Amino acid sequence: MNKSKEHNAKNQRIQVFARCRPLNSFEKRQGSPSIVEVIPEKKEIVLKDKNHNREFFFDKVFPIDSEQISVYKAVVAPLIKEVLNGYNCTVFAYGQTGTGKTYTMEGGERGDSKCSWEEDPSAGIIPRSLHQLFEELTKEENVEFTVRVSFLELYNEELFDLLSLTELSRLRLFEDSSKKGSVIIQGLEEVKVDSKDEVYSILEKGTSRRQTAATLLNAASSRSHTVFSVTVRVKENTIDGEELIKTGKLNLVDLAGSENVGRSGAVDKRAREAGNINQSLLTLGRVITALIEKQPHVPYRESKLTRLLQDSLGGHTKTSIIATISPALCNFDETLSTLDYATKAKSITIRPEVNQKMTKRALIREYADEIEKLRKDLVALRSKEGFFVDLENYNNMLADLTKKTEMITELTDTNSLLKEENMKVHLLLVYFFKKCMLTV
Repeated sequence: MNKSKEHNAKNQRIQVFARCRPLNSFEKRQGSPSIVEVIPEKKEIVLKDKNHNREFFFDKVFPIDSEQISVYKAVVAPLIKEVLNGYNCTVFAYGQTGTGKTYTMEGGERGDSKCSWEEDPSAGIIPRSLHQLFEELTKEENVEFTVRVSFLELYNEELFDLLSLTELSRLRLFEDSSKKGSVIIQGLEEVKVDSKDEVYSILEKGTSRRQTAATLLNAASSRSHTVFSVTVRVKENTIDGEELIKTGKLNLVDLAGSENVGRSGAVDKRAREAGNINQSLLTLGRVITALIEKQPHVPYRESKLTRLLQDSLGGHTKTSIIATISPALCNFDETLSTLDYATKAKSITIRPEVNQKMTKRALIREYADEIEKLRKDLVALRSKEGFFVDLENYNNMLADLTKKTEMITELTDTNSLLKEENMKVHLLLVYFFKKCMLTV
């Protein structure tokens, strides 16, 4: 009985929410009627079709008049305490371009730069989550903590640091050998945040660098996926007086909108962007299908987006999805696709695990090792023309490359053997078929 309870506590479903925005000016000018009915008490969205109505059920639904604070309280507020308890949590917004994903995650434009988010009803999930974190962390006196944030952009399958002190540069993605399913982004800047008041300036800096463009469907269409991450470390003291560091992480993901290229008017560069966006979202769909059907192979590696979200979808992270939709008839196909997508995601099972606590000494040693590694690279860079890395770091990279090359060779050999076996089976089937025909 106890084992069953423990098993149920570990296995959890991804939480899925749906939010419908009001008709926009473009849809009103077109005279496109509303075909979406949101029924909060039933947690239901009804999509009205000519022949019959389609019903979709979620963990919670938000009608067109929903306020930002109500979305935040339902989706993110419960996750903040989980982060402070040492869990990794992810919230991502998914939907057609122009349905309010960025508004939900970041908020609207601030009319008064001095206006705090408490007085700004349009403030989104990111500033509100940082506010709640600082509120919780400062409740008790003499609690030592650090809060660091990063802001990552995935544009045309290239990674960029939106908070970098220098010009935007491409970042590299590596598998985390210490934790299966996780990745390391080399060179990603983590900015220390000392108060909730710093959040807007950090968010504005990152947002101003993000790739956006006007399309027929959205005047400021996001052309990239972004991940805003908050890492919280809190010091605890054991009964023996040893200092432990508890770490939790919150990932807030704003996916670029799925887009009908013909309807959006995207051409040349914008059409290529849309193609990359749609391709990464299609891969995300295949990953979700593979997880639901418990397929032996999940295609995480087919896109950098799914590699970034691997731990959130099939790993040890507590995950929530906000599906955003338009109520207009002209967007029927896209709305149906989003609701189908979100309904599938409800079936994904995850196994959240609390992060292992580290001693303060171990954390300091880890930082010292990283600083020493960077120091060696800097010395190597200054001493020679061009770009060089320290010999030890180079040998580590070479060893990693050799290991991956061996894996590729092994997989290639396995694939060849399977092809040979398939050919033998095929020949045997042909032989028996001919024999049967002769017997008849």
